Amino acid sequence: MKLPNGYGSVTKLSGNRRKPYLARVTLGWTVDEQSGKAIQNRVPIGTYKTKKEALQALAEYSANPYDIQNDNMTLAELYEKWTAEYFPTLDSDSSSRTITSAWRYCHAIHGMRVKDLRARHIKGIMEDGYVISDRGKNVGARVPASPGTKSRIKSMFNLMLDYAMEYELVDKNYARTFDLSNDIIKEKEAATRGHINFNEQEMKTLWENLGKIRFVDWILIQCYMGWRPQELAILELENVDLENWCITGGMKTEAGKCRIVPIHTRIRDLVRKNYNQAVELGSSRLFNDPDAVKGGMKITYDKYAGRFSKVITALNLREDHRPHDPRTTFITMAKKAKVDEYVIKRLAGHKITDITEAVYTKRDIEWLRAELEKMP
Repeated sequence: MKLPNGYGSVTKLSGNRRKPYLARVTLGWTVDEQSGKAIQNRVPIGTYKTKKEALQALAEYSANPYDIQNDNMTLAELYEKWTAEYFPTLDSDSSSRTITSAWRYCHAIHGMRVKDLRARHIKGIMEDGYVISDRGKNVGARVPASPGTKSRIKSMFNLMLDYAMEYELVDKNYARTFDLSNDIIKEKEAATRGHINFNEQEMKTLWENLGKIRFVDWILIQCYMGWRPQELAILELENVDLENWCITGGMKTEAGKCRIVPIHTRIRDLVRKNYNQAVELGSSRLFNDPDAVKGGMKITYDKYAGRFSKVITALNLREDHRPHDPRTTFITMAKKAKVDEYVIKRLAGHKITDITEAVYTKRDIEWLRAELEKMP
């Protein structure tokens, strides 16, 4: 029986063989440079004892043609396929950034075949992986993986190889055959610290340099509204209500999404200035940098973090301040001003466990605003 065009072929090999029947499929065409003729790129999928088994193999390939190329799939190819499916399921860009950041440290094994990957390779990358710094005074230097990055590399391979097993690209997830070493866990714990509030003198310094140092206003807005840095960066202009002086935004948790935060009177001019600039630029985001060299003028978490660090350095503030610190400063200032605890939770996007307050008590924007205005 003649097989359909493009279906593949079964050939009986010469000699005395245990599996004499060769099944092959066509994966594209190439052109012979001398003759100019198109030549099939025929790839074997295996040899079989009987012709029936070889035909069955062709039928299985026809039903799932992706499988035949698994043998030579590289980790880089697997990463692209996995992230294409996984990233759209994540709630925020920051979640995908942790993965892309961890993947950068794995360049030494990007070209390795997935089927050849073992636990020792993953451990090796965790211990010896590095990136080349492209900024600051250490440009060109090797930057080894931090304890937190080592942990994220392990988590990334856990998930990526789960995907590979689901699609039968591998028959074992070697990332899940070992745990983080005690040394890495201890390093990670030692490197972890709490957030540092801006003290009164630092807040005074920020206000005194408003209009003198770029992006100081962004930090002050964050200090008086409590946004997470990634939330602040992606605030949409359409959600800024200058008539009622409030902004709707938020992400990460159910309590944090689509929350309404009043704009404190002390920062209204700062918000208005950024709003008007966005309108002039034709941007859909509240915060923009028209002088940005890379990635356009809209702000992302990474862009905000970079500009935040420049302000900290320019004003000689504590060098270990991080972009999340204005949020904790907001919460601390609110507590010192005796703002209602449920207002703080609602504005910060924290879950309220008290059923009466969370379910049965309806709070309007004016109540939130009146409480917020207690802050100096």
